[in-house]
Amino acid sequence: MKPLFVLIIAFILFVAFNKYTDFDKNYLFAGNVAMSIMLLFTAMGHFKFKTSMAAMIPLFIPKKVEVVLITGLLEILFAIGLGMETTRYYTGIALVIFFIAILPANIYSAKNNINYENLHKPGPGVKYLWFRVPFQLFLIAWVWYFSIRPY
Repeated sequence: MKPLFVLIIAFILFVAFNKYTDFDKNYLFAGNVAMSIMLLFTAMGHFKFKTSMAAMIPLFIPKKVEVVLITGLLEILFAIGLGMETTRYYTGIALVIFFIAILPANIYSAKNNINYENLHKPGPGVKYLWFRVPFQLFLIAWVWYFSIRPY
């Protein structure tokens, strides 16, 4: 839920900021900056909660902490890539693939009541998927609209 708030608040602030700049008024700048800010926010979690987030990864995948750290670094690279017009399209495609690839970890953690911030507390469980799956689709649609679609 926190990433959604970060995304929406950043978008609203940058839309307001656009009114006082020479940036394109079609909201592409605000949409990409907001997604970049959200990605930087979620990347911080990969470093702060790396052990708890490693528990979200299905058992058959080795080196879970390393995977969490690598995905955190990828989120930082995606944030940078969205900020550059020359790399935005390809970054957007890679980001959509990334969002699809991490969904199984979210499903696994929901099914196993894993709390990504604190392993000693139970997570929200399967009911979390009623938010997470639509949110994942929303993020994919956001990236498509602001970064991939032809304009």
